[in-house]
Amino acid sequence: MTVIDPDTQAGKTSPATDWVPEVDEAEDDAEEMPLSLRLSIADTLTLGNATCGFMAVYFTTTGILIPHLTGSQETGMARHSAATAVILMLCAAIFDLFDGLVARKLRSSPMGAELDNLSDLISFGLAPAYFVLVYGMVANDAHQRVAAVGAIVVLLAVVLRLARFSCVTVKDGTFQGMPSPFGALTVVSIVLLELPFEATLLAILGTAWLMVSRVEYPKPRGVLAVAMLSWIVLSMGLLAAWAFAAPGGQFLLQAGCALQLVMGAVIPLFATARRVNNFRDNRREARAAQLP
Repeated sequence: MTVIDPDTQAGKTSPATDWVPEVDEAEDDAEEMPLSLRLSIADTLTLGNATCGFMAVYFTTTGILIPHLTGSQETGMARHSAATAVILMLCAAIFDLFDGLVARKLRSSPMGAELDNLSDLISFGLAPAYFVLVYGMVANDAHQRVAAVGAIVVLLAVVLRLARFSCVTVKDGTFQGMPSPFGALTVVSIVLLELPFEATLLAILGTAWLMVSRVEYPKPRGVLAVAMLSWIVLSMGLLAAWAFAAPGGQFLLQAGCALQLVMGAVIPLFATARRVNNFRDNRREARAAQLP
């Protein structure tokens, strides 16, 4: 016997037929990803920053810490792994430099600022702090627990700096405190200088203080950005020469690390000089306006 659906007979569609367009509409809505979840080109560069920071931790662990703990014949800091870890931090700094430039030229997603802070925390907070911690475990004259305190101070300085950067508005063209990429490179430069442990620790603590201080550093834009990029590339070359035991590689690396420390102390003077010059110019303009 054939059963006839009265709804179908009356020209109405069945409930199943009514449900099909709703599925299509739901799929169309799902295909349209919210704007806040779409990654821009600048976000991709920022993720490259985070990847480099993580790989720096990986090479520090597998090439330096594990051989030391397992009693490998190679003593002290393994050159190749140490150089690779620092080069990866330098690559992270390049990604950090370019993601800001790209974000200003092209579209940046609403997640850009958060991604940048999280990536900087990995590459310029965790990676250099871990580098200091491992240094305290493998160096002959180091004290492991004291080095651990120094590593924690570096990490917390970067955390506080990034949090303050998100909350405090400073005048355009300057950073308040040493930028975290520059601070991270300064910290690893201090370690690679192979100074006595006490001097190394004091220099690391001084760098951490600069990162959370109110000392002004100019933002890397224009000529300064080109100079910063050139210095990073040169530093990679010095690290490669040191890692492969090139003639004079040790001396060149130590000279580069010393220059990094000098720049960390001298660069704020340019921002201070510019602020003084602006103050003098404003006073001249005010006096000129008061003259009849």
